[in-house]
Amino acid sequence: MSTARPPEGARTAGEAEGTPMSTLTPHRVWKVGADVDTDQLAPGAYMKLGIEGIAPHCLEAVRPDFAPNVKPGDIVAAGPNFGIGSSREQAAAALVRLGVRAVIAPSFSGLFFRNAFNLGLLLLTAPEAELLQEGETATLDLQALAVTTAAGRRIACEPIPGFLLEMAAAGGLLNQLKQRTGRSA
Repeated sequence: MSTARPPEGARTAGEAEGTPMSTLTPHRVWKVGADVDTDQLAPGAYMKLGIEGIAPHCLEAVRPDFAPNVKPGDIVAAGPNFGIGSSREQAAAALVRLGVRAVIAPSFSGLFFRNAFNLGLLLLTAPEAELLQEGETATLDLQALAVTTAAGRRIACEPIPGFLLEMAAAGGLLNQLKQRTGRSA
């Protein structure tokens, strides 16, 4: 498991060029526990269906109400070790397909971390992520590297390299490369 800290000299959220720094729109929080694995995010029984068939089953083993009710822009607050298990990128893709804006957790699997950003899913590493409550609303302030609840509780997040923020803002690595080369996404 990795906490995925930026390398020395890496640009952080406040330094990313051309990236929207803050999402000061309130987002609904969905709470899940620790050790959420890739099979819970993208159940193996549905892998042959493609992402359209996998996404409706995302987290059904631990949160059967999640996939049918999550709304675009909602955020997931998790315990440590989010995304452990296999390297299947469909685990992050299912969350993207459902419109999840970000996942906030104390730590992420290294493979899941990279897959998520490659697919345009923002991950925020926050040691106190578990303080977020089910159903509350929170805003993401990437310039201040914090999540703030409607009640005013501020949860600090670790720095994110600017290139990863830019990738997430572009909707993932492929979209970013298409934008840079002038091809349509």
